[in-house]
Amino acid sequence: MASFSLFISGREADEIFEGQVHLYKHLFAFFDSLCLKWCVDQSIPNIIHSHGQPMTLHKLVSTLKVPLAKVSGVHRLMRYLAHNGFFDMVKINQDEEEKEAYALTYVSKLLVRGSDYCLAPMVDLMLDPTFSSSYQQLGKWIHDEGNQTPFAVAMGTDIWDFLSKNPKQMKYFNDATASDSQIINVALRDHGVIFEGLESIVDVAGGTGMVAKYISETFPHLKCIVFDLPQVVKNLEGTNNLSYVGGDMFQSIPKADAVLLKWILHDWDDDNCIKILKKCKDAVSSSNNKRGKIIIIDIVIDDEKQDQPEITLAKLQLDLAVIANNGKERTTEEWKKLFMEAECHQDYKISPLTGHMSLIEIYI
Repeated sequence: MASFSLFISGREADEIFEGQVHLYKHLFAFFDSLCLKWCVDQSIPNIIHSHGQPMTLHKLVSTLKVPLAKVSGVHRLMRYLAHNGFFDMVKINQDEEEKEAYALTYVSKLLVRGSDYCLAPMVDLMLDPTFSSSYQQLGKWIHDEGNQTPFAVAMGTDIWDFLSKNPKQMKYFNDATASDSQIINVALRDHGVIFEGLESIVDVAGGTGMVAKYISETFPHLKCIVFDLPQVVKNLEGTNNLSYVGGDMFQSIPKADAVLLKWILHDWDDDNCIKILKKCKDAVSSSNNKRGKIIIIDIVIDDEKQDQPEITLAKLQLDLAVIANNGKERTTEEWKKLFMEAECHQDYKISPLTGHMSLIEIYI
């Protein structure tokens, strides 16, 4: 057994202590997700929102009907969430006393169900044991000589086949993508120029059409088509300039002046992305004689290290999230390579869209 010298310098000791804290921070990082799931499952953001003002611990546990023996536990969970920025601890006057109370932050406001920009469905999806169990299989997956995804290793089937046979998880998936689309709509308000000159657009794998609805309402002259699997768009009703079409993007895509791919390509490996892009190119180039384009909303990992560390971390975490089904987030060079192999690299540009998402326009 290797010996460990007791004669270490003060600097070495500081490094050991710092290393221990860093290790423990990541070792216990699963509490971040589990406390967040607890908070959303208990509807705490909605409870505080409905209360109309910051809420004391006494009022919160009373509303939750928490047994007296568990009040301390709620306090400790809320303290942790407040430390992580989900709640603010403020002082309020109540019964002629100053008391501590929990207030919503700009983060927890995104977890209020029924609000315009609610991301609680993303919590439902990503922290559902069906999906999170995939990441318990990374060791087995990395040594598997086959081409199975971590999800397939855990569940015995790929994610798309699983979703088609499990309505509950399919609803989680559709609700999560719809909630993310609400945020995209906020960003598109300042990018209306990308739709100028277009008469038609196809939202490929557009789900229930959250983004397409916004586009069709904002640009009533624009014909919008939501294109997704038949079981996804079944029974969905359109409007005078919004329609739903069922099909398979690997077979063919409806013709239009532009094709929109919102957070789609990150779900697929390079070979499948090239197939999708070629189908998009066919749909645009054959729609009419004028120039069309493919609009991609996705993540671009910063290979020049210009992003803030928190943004880079979010992008890298999302890259690991899609590894469960063989997807990937791509750097600028990886996007360029993809466009070249799909033969649509002649004219494109990448612009920032949201904090971590980019807008890519490929002109055909």
